[in-house]
Amino acid sequence: MSESVDIGSWSNTFKILGDPTRLTLLSAIHYAGQNELTVSELAETTGVRVATASAALRAMENNGTVKSTRGGRKIYYAIASEDIHLSLIHISEPTRPL
Repeated sequence: MSESVDIGSWSNTFKILGDPTRLTLLSAIHYAGQNELTVSELAETTGVRVATASAALRAMENNGTVKSTRGGRKIYYAIASEDIHLSLIHISEPTRPL
């Protein structure tokens, strides 16, 4: 097994990606490009309740999947790693025959 792969980190990331609500929120952040979004913006964009979005974002921040930045009274969320962006690109590509 390759020593360059952080199995524990990727395992936790796949747990995050395996949850439909978290994956929906990550996709919304991903497709927002360089923009950071608030919990309210993410809830409105995805149709997820604010409380549910907040709990999911907190879990993803604890996991290291997203990062937050405080701007006044608002907290803005962004994807923490380019690896997550790349994974979402691969997930969203149509499958190709082998």
